Amino acid sequence: MNSSSLRTGAIVATAAILVVLYASVFTVGQMQQALVLRFGGIRAVLNQTGTDKPGLYFKIPFVENLVMFDKRVLDLDLPVQTLLTADRQILEVDAFARFRIVDPLKFYQSVNNIARANTLLASFTNSSLRNVLARSTRDAIVRTQRADLMNTIQGDVNRQAKDLGVEIVDLRMTRVDLPAQNSSAVYKRMTTERNREAADIRANGDQIAATIKAKADRDVTVLLSEANQTSETLRGQGDADKNRILAEAYGKDADFFSFYRSMQAYENGLKASDTRMVISPNSDFFRYFNDPQGRAPTTSARGTGTPGRNPSVDTGTTGSTGGAGR
Repeated sequence: MNSSSLRTGAIVATAAILVVLYASVFTVGQMQQALVLRFGGIRAVLNQTGTDKPGLYFKIPFVENLVMFDKRVLDLDLPVQTLLTADRQILEVDAFARFRIVDPLKFYQSVNNIARANTLLASFTNSSLRNVLARSTRDAIVRTQRADLMNTIQGDVNRQAKDLGVEIVDLRMTRVDLPAQNSSAVYKRMTTERNREAADIRANGDQIAATIKAKADRDVTVLLSEANQTSETLRGQGDADKNRILAEAYGKDADFFSFYRSMQAYENGLKASDTRMVISPNSDFFRYFNDPQGRAPTTSARGTGTPGRNPSVDTGTTGSTGGAGR
């Protein structure tokens, strides 16, 4: 009986020792930070950034408690906000943040847990978003200064989050858009503006085209005028040369020149046509018909049959008789 009691007592003692040993030993992983509390007071901070190392640690069982915090970067998903920009544009902004616990002691004393930290950080971020973006225009938020604005907001939130023992490592806007009820009106306004711009461009194009056409017409008129002037000048020079040559030829042999001109007159005046000419046979026009030398015909008594006299001459082509003359 005594031996059995001893064995039972030994087993109980061993179990108690094992329980106490198990309760006094704990490990802190690479991705963890730990606070050791003794009767509610802070005894130690383990694996804080820049201090200590992960591994095996001991605590007084039933006297000291352990509080673990994540050392990794944590996500903070922010609700969509509707805000008014400096140029009176209503925008819906969807953003997110990433943070980590850099001072577990201050974090425990200020917020105690991740859920409350998320609530406070969301409040800080939303407030900073509203204050900063309300002083900016839509184009600056969407395109030109987006990165600078996010850096400003992140710095502002970090100043407030420092009292919580956390650090914002990244803060970004995932979507910036107009409210659904304004999209149709904005689309119509943009369409109207684009149509107006197109009309202005088209009007400018028509004006430029008219200017180019008027200049081309003017250039054509100037070129034609210059060409006509040049042609008239050349024609006048040709006529002058022609007259000079004819004058020189006439001066060399006046009789031949008179004969040549008379032959041209016969060719042009005696063509087959409906034209009637009433000319005296003794006219100077027919002098080369009466005498190849071109001498003037001699007058004689009527009816003697002198060669220079022909009382009835028809120069037409239809058989009609022309007038007779002396």
